[in-house]
Order: sequence, then C-alpha cells, then structure tokens
Amino acid sequence: MANNNLDFGDFGAAVKDAFNRYADFSGRSTRPQYWYYILAMAISSAIVSIIAGDSGQNVLSLVTLLPTLAVAIRRMHDVGKSGWFLWVPIYNIVLLASPSKSDA
Repeated sequence: MANNNLDFGDFGAAVKDAFNRYADFSGRSTRPQYWYYILAMAISSAIVSIIAGDSGQNVLSLVTLLPTLAVAIRRMHDVGKSGWFLWVPIYNIVLLASPSKSDA
C-alpha cells in the first residue's frame, strides 16, 4: 500500500534535487519529485509575479527553464517513454499556429 502522507522534507529534497541535477537529462525522477518541483515553481511564480510583476516572472521562467526541462525528461524516462515525447504538444501548437495553404 502506498504511503499517502505528505512529507515536507521530500518537498525540499525534490526541489533541491531538481536544481542539483539541472543539466542531467538521463536517469529518472519519481512522480512526487516531479510534482513537488512543479508545485514549488507555481508558488514561486505567483510570489514573484506579485512582487516583481511580469518582468520578474520572465526572469524566473528563464532561470528555471533548464531544470524544468530536465526534471520533465527524467519523469518521462520514469514512465518508460523517451524525453522526445515532450515535443509532441509543442509541435502541435506550431502546426496550429502556422498558416495553412489554401487552394486558390
């Protein structure tokens, strides 16, 4: 049976692990590690947005871009998929935004 108790020590360890392995695209990240990191980034983004506005939020996004990609790719590895699967939604957005050729 799974342990459903929240452990805030795991929360801090997950965020620390994400930043310590910010350029490590191999290996695995567990579900709690991934979601604790995403929760920390959402809270940080809200706080920075309130304090520094959009420019501060843009800086935070640039600073956390590489760790976020790394932890997402490691999470994909943990579920048995290639990290390249992260590009599927981005590719679909590019296709949606590109102009269609009309038969004139």
